[in-house]
Amino acid sequence: MKKLLTALTLTVLAVPVWAATRTVTLSVPGMTCAACPITVKHALSKVAGVEKTDVRFEQREAVVTFDDDKTNVQALTKATSDAGYPSSVKP
Repeated sequence: MKKLLTALTLTVLAVPVWAATRTVTLSVPGMTCAACPITVKHALSKVAGVEKTDVRFEQREAVVTFDDDKTNVQALTKATSDAGYPSSVKP
Protein backbone atom coordinates (compact mmCIF):
# COMPACT_ATOMS: atom_id res chain seq x y z
CA MET A 1 0.00 0.00 0.00
CA LYS A 2 2.83 2.37 0.84
CA LYS A 3 4.37 1.81 -2.63
CA LEU A 4 1.03 2.60 -4.27
CA LEU A 5 0.71 5.86 -2.37
CA THR A 6 4.26 6.81 -3.26
CA ALA A 7 3.63 6.05 -6.94
CA LEU A 8 0.42 8.10 -6.93
CA THR A 9 2.15 11.01 -5.22
CA LEU A 10 4.96 10.99 -7.77
CA THR A 11 2.45 10.83 -10.62
CA VAL A 12 0.56 13.85 -9.30
CA LEU A 13 3.76 15.81 -8.83
CA ALA A 14 4.99 14.93 -12.31
CA VAL A 15 1.87 16.23 -14.07
CA PRO A 16 2.61 19.69 -15.49
CA VAL A 17 0.61 22.65 -14.31
CA TRP A 18 -1.43 23.99 -17.22
CA ALA A 19 -1.45 27.69 -17.83
CA ALA A 20 -4.73 29.47 -17.78
CA THR A 21 -6.17 31.41 -20.65
CA ARG A 22 -7.05 34.91 -19.51
CA THR A 23 -8.98 37.73 -21.10
CA VAL A 24 -8.32 41.36 -20.30
CA THR A 25 -9.86 44.56 -21.61
CA LEU A 26 -7.44 47.39 -22.26
CA SER A 27 -8.47 51.01 -22.50
CA VAL A 28 -6.73 52.61 -25.50
CA PRO A 29 -7.86 56.25 -25.48
CA GLY A 30 -5.35 57.35 -28.14
CA MET A 31 -7.19 55.60 -30.98
CA THR A 32 -8.59 58.55 -32.90
CA CYS A 33 -9.05 57.25 -36.43
CA ALA A 34 -10.32 54.15 -38.19
CA ALA A 35 -6.75 52.99 -38.96
CA CYS A 36 -5.63 53.02 -35.31
CA PRO A 37 -7.25 49.69 -34.38
CA ILE A 38 -5.29 47.96 -37.14
CA THR A 39 -2.00 49.13 -35.62
CA VAL A 40 -3.08 48.19 -32.09
CA LYS A 41 -4.27 44.74 -33.19
CA HIS A 42 -1.03 44.12 -35.08
CA ALA A 43 1.09 45.14 -32.07
CA LEU A 44 -0.86 42.88 -29.71
CA SER A 45 -0.84 39.92 -32.09
CA LYS A 46 2.97 40.00 -32.17
CA VAL A 47 3.16 39.32 -28.40
CA ALA A 48 3.92 35.64 -27.76
CA GLY A 49 0.98 33.97 -26.06
CA VAL A 50 -1.74 36.22 -27.45
CA GLU A 51 -4.50 34.01 -28.80
CA LYS A 52 -7.15 36.53 -29.85
CA THR A 53 -7.60 40.28 -30.07
CA ASP A 54 -10.76 42.28 -30.61
CA VAL A 55 -10.04 45.99 -31.00
CA ARG A 56 -13.10 48.22 -30.73
CA PHE A 57 -12.59 51.70 -32.12
CA GLU A 58 -15.86 53.16 -30.88
CA GLN A 59 -15.21 52.05 -27.29
CA ARG A 60 -11.48 52.86 -27.51
CA GLU A 61 -10.62 49.43 -26.13
CA ALA A 62 -8.94 46.13 -26.96
CA VAL A 63 -10.14 42.80 -25.60
CA VAL A 64 -7.19 40.40 -25.52
CA THR A 65 -7.21 36.67 -24.79
CA PHE A 66 -3.80 35.29 -23.89
CA ASP A 67 -1.93 32.39 -22.29
CA ASP A 68 -0.77 33.69 -18.92
CA ASP A 69 2.12 31.22 -18.93
CA LYS A 70 3.61 32.94 -21.99
CA THR A 71 2.81 36.60 -21.42
CA ASN A 72 1.25 39.06 -19.00
CA VAL A 73 -0.72 42.28 -18.92
CA GLN A 74 2.45 44.38 -18.63
CA ALA A 75 3.72 42.96 -21.93
CA LEU A 76 0.39 43.76 -23.59
CA THR A 77 0.34 47.37 -22.42
CA LYS A 78 4.01 47.73 -23.41
CA ALA A 79 3.20 46.46 -26.92
CA THR A 80 0.46 49.05 -27.42
CA SER A 81 2.62 51.82 -25.94
CA ASP A 82 5.55 50.89 -28.17
CA ALA A 83 3.18 51.15 -31.14
CA GLY A 84 2.23 54.67 -30.07
CA TYR A 85 -1.00 53.86 -28.23
CA PRO A 86 -0.56 53.78 -24.44
CA SER A 87 -3.13 51.54 -22.75
CA SER A 88 -4.25 50.51 -19.30
CA VAL A 89 -6.41 47.76 -17.88
CA LYS A 90 -10.09 48.61 -17.65
CA PRO A 91 -11.56 47.79 -14.25
